Amino acid sequence: MTYQRIRQPKLSDVIEQELERLILEGILSPGQKLPAERELAKQFDVSRPSVREAIQRLEAKHLLTRRQGGGTFVNKGLWQSFSEPLLDLLATHPETQFDLLESRHALEGISAYYAALRGNEEDFKRIKESHRLIQQAQKNGDLEAEASAVMHYLITVTESAHNVVLLHMVRSLEPLLEQNVLQNFTLLNRRESVVEKVREHRAEIVEAIVSGKPEEARLASHSHLAYIEETLLELTKEESRRECSLRRIQQNNDMN
Repeated sequence: MTYQRIRQPKLSDVIEQELERLILEGILSPGQKLPAERELAKQFDVSRPSVREAIQRLEAKHLLTRRQGGGTFVNKGLWQSFSEPLLDLLATHPETQFDLLESRHALEGISAYYAALRGNEEDFKRIKESHRLIQQAQKNGDLEAEASAVMHYLITVTESAHNVVLLHMVRSLEPLLEQNVLQNFTLLNRRESVVEKVREHRAEIVEAIVSGKPEEARLASHSHLAYIEETLLELTKEESRRECSLRRIQQNNDMN
């Protein structure tokens, strides 16, 4: 019998694979700065040349980027599967906002389901904290901050689902999703009763997730989005009727 020689992997290969794993799992996020080579070498307990070689290869793969004198960063465009012109186009057409809201049923429902199923105590702690930030933004009456907090909450829930494909999908849609949330809030905030209902729905989703009830979390997410969709349709019709009435009044005034 002939035995094959067992080759030890190069340290730079191991470091490269570990950094790739951290990027893939979203632990290192787009735009995030890596520790200095000296610090990474200390953390990995290896030499600086091994770290440098791993970083150079990840640069060649366009996963990392270096700034002269500024350090090494995860590539900002890593999860930008939608071009800026396309994002702008989708954001400026009202009908696409309802298409996006329908798509959110699938993304958020499955994220809530798996977050409840697979999430750990640390995940649940982060979800509750992100929910608190939404509530704080609501108290301050800052819609943009609230939309940003909701987006952070959605990403936190998706991270807690521990599905890297799902996470990358949500990350790639982040600018469009946040714009959708902000546009929805602008209309929904015309009715205090609606705002209160949305708050209750989100609290129910969070409670189902941190209680480890996957099916309840999924259903609560679908109910939440369905309510928003129905309310937006109603508010949009009201706005159309109001504009039509104003045009009629203006026309009558012009004739007189």
